[in-house]
Amino acid sequence: AILGALIFVIILFQILRFVTRHSKVIEVPNFVGLSLDEANKLAKKSNVTIKITDSVYISQIPKGQIFKQIPPANSKVKKNRRVLIIINSIVPQVNKAPNVVGLSLRQAQSNIEAAGFQIGKLIYLPDIATNNVLSQKYRGRTIYSGMELPSESEIDLEIGLNEEDSNTNIPNLIGLPYHNVKNELIYNSLNLDKMIFDESVKDYNDTISSFVYKQVPDPSSLVKMGTSVTVYLSTKRN
Repeated sequence: AILGALIFVIILFQILRFVTRHSKVIEVPNFVGLSLDEANKLAKKSNVTIKITDSVYISQIPKGQIFKQIPPANSKVKKNRRVLIIINSIVPQVNKAPNVVGLSLRQAQSNIEAAGFQIGKLIYLPDIATNNVLSQKYRGRTIYSGMELPSESEIDLEIGLNEEDSNTNIPNLIGLPYHNVKNELIYNSLNLDKMIFDESVKDYNDTISSFVYKQVPDPSSLVKMGTSVTVYLSTKRN
């Protein structure tokens, strides 16, 4: 009887060891920011598998780079768990350019964004009407209504400027989120010169979470329309 009980305990112990090992959890690695090749190698090394479930197109990050994953990095999962990933599309969506010539700057901005594009640079030229769109350009060449361009492309505008009505005030951008900076400057007939990020901004997700903590020129400065503004951004709040 004692021998039988001892054998039973040994068998039970072995079963428990097997179950414990079988259900052992691992930590999901961070695939965001990697290429598909890099992600596959890391997945194999980390005892997980990856599957592409969707794609987006974001011009600010490299084509084919992994944008998001589920479950997120550092999650505890069982061995061989499948991680779902979303990648930045290699081939951008193509949209048709609108015709904004003859419109005011604000009307042009609305139409350009509705068509899936962004305003790039404001180029001011002498004209009788201030902030009237004279022409629209993409990478230095004039574009016309219906021309196909990659989604989120920047369309530069040549804008009229009457010398008697050519000044604007620099808005206060301090505390403004990253994604609002460009629009706020365009709304005030200004250009974005540079965005300078501090050490807290390490990837795209940090970039879109950042906010302005400094700007040059200072707020309320009276400048000529088309002046360029530099902003400094961080994710850290004091």
